[in-house]
Amino acid sequence: MIRYIYANDLNDFPVLAETMFKDRAEQFKNRLDWDVTVNENGWECDEYDGLNPLYIIWEDEDGTHGGSLRIMPTVGRTMTAEHFRHLTDGVHIASPLIWECTRFCLSPCAPAHVAAGLLAAGIELGLRFGLDQAIGVIYARTVPIYRRIGHVPDVIGTDDAGRQSISVCVWNITETARNTICARSGIAVEDIERWFDASFNASPACMIAEAA
Repeated sequence: MIRYIYANDLNDFPVLAETMFKDRAEQFKNRLDWDVTVNENGWECDEYDGLNPLYIIWEDEDGTHGGSLRIMPTVGRTMTAEHFRHLTDGVHIASPLIWECTRFCLSPCAPAHVAAGLLAAGIELGLRFGLDQAIGVIYARTVPIYRRIGHVPDVIGTDDAGRQSISVCVWNITETARNTICARSGIAVEDIERWFDASFNASPACMIAEAA
């Protein structure tokens, strides 16, 4: 199932939080060899985790992390603006209708539908919050994966490092995109909607205010 959890509320989900940050360490530090910080508990955390981002987390049946995304409004601090602006020709992308997705992480044993579920859940979030687009940085070589899932981003800018090249991309948020992902992955749209409703007890306006 999917949970939407603000960083300030992660203490209510200790197992989910621990396994998410440890899976991030395994993926970004150990497997991809990124220049990231892993703390004494084996967690991969950065300065943006301290800004109360919203996490979209796939929770496995045993309560552990299956995959996750970190979501932040672009009107505040973002990785795209502070670390990857050279890929947007120096343009600072900031709009209340565009939010940033970072730290897309899958547990080592995650089945294929988890990635699709996270993308569908991200679009559901955008639809409920009245957003137009999501922005993020991905390896350029992973674009075909998004094509198979059913939601291909528009590439804004790419560096020239071959297979290790990265791109700043934009995903349009539409019901059609969500429905296509669900159809291809076998995840029911009704489940995506139900998981969102179960995570929030406030109106979209209140939820946006909490994230700001």
